Amino acid sequence: MSIEDRAKAGAKNVEGKAQEALGNITGDPEDKAKGKAKQAESEVRHGIEDVKDGVNKNID
Repeated sequence: MSIEDRAKAGAKNVEGKAQEALGNITGDPEDKAKGKAKQAESEVRHGIEDVKDGVNKNID
């Protein structure tokens, strides 16, 4: 997995956590939901990259 892809996924997770926290503070359910969605997207990206890493290890 490239460091760049891992960093982007991490940044998306942090962004999602911040947006969810803002939604909790302001009581805005839309912000809260969008924040959770960004966190889920980050988890999927990490999972995809983990699979790529596994395939590359098996090829080498």
